[in-house]
Amino acid sequence: MKKSIVLVLLIVLAAGSTQLFAQYKQGDKLLNVGVGLNSYYSSGLPLSVSYEYGFTPEISAGGIVDYLSSDFYNYRFTSLFIGARGSYHFNKLLNINDRSWDVYGGASLGFRTFSWSNGYGSYNPSGTYGSGLFLGIHAGARYYFSQQVGAFGELGALGSSNVRLGVTFKF
Repeated sequence: MKKSIVLVLLIVLAAGSTQLFAQYKQGDKLLNVGVGLNSYYSSGLPLSVSYEYGFTPEISAGGIVDYLSSDFYNYRFTSLFIGARGSYHFNKLLNINDRSWDVYGGASLGFRTFSWSNGYGSYNPSGTYGSGLFLGIHAGARYYFSQQVGAFGELGALGSSNVRLGVTFKF
């Protein structure tokens, strides 16, 4: 499954690589839909949706939801991260003139819930796997292959994974 997702993203990137489109700018509304490729919790496919609004030519902020649920053997766990997210867009600072790229990094702050159950009952653990506040960081890049659609990749502490790939919609 993971190899298929990566292959589809590479094909889409290659198909659109001959055109240049507008990178991030003030006033952009960005909707990201992604999947985590490396779950902190051993199994499951983390799904995420984030939205950011461009407040300045370099700064955007919004919200994020990250969800993961998995069944394996007699165990089931569910994690949900909900928070605020902000990014700094580095294209001007790094003098990146290719208008199809958007290089960014930032942080998120929010709340996470985590529940675990087996054939004998359920519980909400504490500590690393517990519910509570979380602080996340991300570094990423978007490649736009049209005015409104692009692909993105992110690394960091992203909720329930540390690698995320997906599609960006710009409004």
